[in-house]
Amino acid sequence: MSDMVPMTRVKYNAIKEEIDHLENVVMPEIAEKIAEARAEGDLKENAEYHGQRERQGLMQARINDKKAKLANAFIIDPAKLPKDEVGLLATVKVKDLDFGDEEEFTLVGLGDEDYDSGKILSNSPIGSALLGKKVGTKVEIAVPKGKIRFQILAIDYRELE
Repeated sequence: MSDMVPMTRVKYNAIKEEIDHLENVVMPEIAEKIAEARAEGDLKENAEYHGQRERQGLMQARINDKKAKLANAFIIDPAKLPKDEVGLLATVKVKDLDFGDEEEFTLVGLGDEDYDSGKILSNSPIGSALLGKKVGTKVEIAVPKGKIRFQILAIDYRELE
């Protein structure tokens, strides 16, 4: 994971707290359950033991993923972002010029995308086309099914507050 991950200081601190909780509360609980299951005897047929070992591995992978995100993080200061153009963490309201629909996208970094809630990668085709644009600008975006045309109606940085 070499991509830089944009985030606010608040989000960075929240991830640090989550890692701390996972390492100092959840992992010791799992280790304790593994020890209890091991004490029950034969490990070959001990489902509780194997289940907890698997849970431990998954939890460690989760911790490693979050640590990698922090290692690649760059902190965005909301006060320094230009409020009149689309940037990382901006919520952009656009109008589809072909269908007349209005949509909202929030441009996020790797690992924060959630397409169901409109959070798209800033380096996706749509995100890349919107970056740096201002209200009123029309953009044409090449997508796998052809082209889509949007006009930017509003730019908001409410996610950062």
